[in-house]
Order: sequence, then structure tokens, then C-alpha cells
Amino acid sequence: MQVNKFLQAAFRLFLWANLAATAAPKLTAQDKVESPLSNPRSAFWKETAPASFQAKFQTSKGDFIIEAHREWAPLGVDRFFDLVRAGFFDDSRFFRVRAGFIAQFGIAGDATVATRWKNETIADDPVHQSNTRGLVSYAMTGPDARTTQLFINLGDNSRLDRDGFAPIGRVIEGMEIVDQLYAGYGEDAGGGMRGGKQEKLFAEGNRYLDRDFPKLDKILKAVIWNPK
Repeated sequence: MQVNKFLQAAFRLFLWANLAATAAPKLTAQDKVESPLSNPRSAFWKETAPASFQAKFQTSKGDFIIEAHREWAPLGVDRFFDLVRAGFFDDSRFFRVRAGFIAQFGIAGDATVATRWKNETIADDPVHQSNTRGLVSYAMTGPDARTTQLFINLGDNSRLDRDGFAPIGRVIEGMEIVDQLYAGYGEDAGGGMRGGKQEKLFAEGNRYLDRDFPKLDKILKAVIWNPK
């Protein structure tokens, strides 16, 4: 009797499992939601930024806020706005920090994402502001070569203005945090875009930096903080 009851229960479970499998819809490629980070051609990246907005960066040293102004550099600000919205900067590193000069970031910690965006350039904006302390600009290798890498000016770098580095915003809160970012590696943990030392960052991402340069400070998360 107990054996029969066991067999009946097992049969009912078998039927329920088959019915559930039959009823469950099979996901197609169209059903799967694609992350904007995996597709630089997504409509996500066509979003125009507000005239001004704030982005809060939560880091391993503390928080700071960048206020971006579209009238300063519309193409650069639109890209920055969308990168923050997409979570591009989350769990990445300040891989180039030179005391009194700049703190550079903007290579994704995920090597696949970093590589996908490596050559996604935007056209230049005219320079309307000066690269003085606290202002934020894109790194680049030449005309129309801005991608995702940015730097915060730690001093007066107005000499960069003539080379086309167009500021997109300014650190309005937490500059004392930016000043504390670890600068001991100098150019060795990736350096600038023209330095020829960034290949491993794109090939291995955080795995490389955390192994060989463990003292680098981290961007834990960046979010749109107070859109205007």
C-alpha cells in the first residue's frame, strides 16, 4: 500500500513538472534584455543629457560629485551622462593618478566591456572652459578621438586648452577626496592613452590591476545624483 502511494505521488510530480515545462514560455533572442554596455549602437546611447546634472561617484576613499554642463561640451556631456546611466564606471579603477596633475579613469573593470568601447569615439567639442583645478575633461590621442576615458585636473592645467581638451564639468563637492586618490604608481598602472601601457587593462580588466597594482583606488558606483 505504501509503495502504491509513493508511486502515485511520484507520478503526480512527474505530470506537474511536464505541465509546467510545457506552459513556461521559451525565451527567444528578442526576449532577452541586452545591456546597453554590450551594444554601443543601442538607442540607449542616443539620449540627450539635461542642460546640467550632477553625477555622484562613490569611491574607496569617499564620495565626490561632478556637475556637468551641456553648453560647455554637448557631445562629451551626452556621452558622460549615458556612461553614468549605464553603470559603465561601476567597479573600475583610477588607473592613472599623478599628484598635482590629473586623476584619470574610464576604462571599464570588465575587460569585455572595456574592449567593446575602446574605439567608440565621439567628435570633438570646442573648448569653452579652461582645464583648471577640479574641472573634468576627456583624455584623447588626437582630433575626434575621445572615447570613455576622463581625467580630473588636480592643478592648473590650462596649457591643455590649446590641445583641444574641452572640460565637460567640475567637481563641486569632495575635491579633498579626489586629492587623496592613490598616486604611488604614477604612469605605471596604464598611463595615458598615448603611453602604450593600456593593453593589459583592456585584455584583463580589474584582474590585472588588482593583481599588479592593488593600491589603486576604486570607483564603487557612479549615479546621476540630481538632474536639473
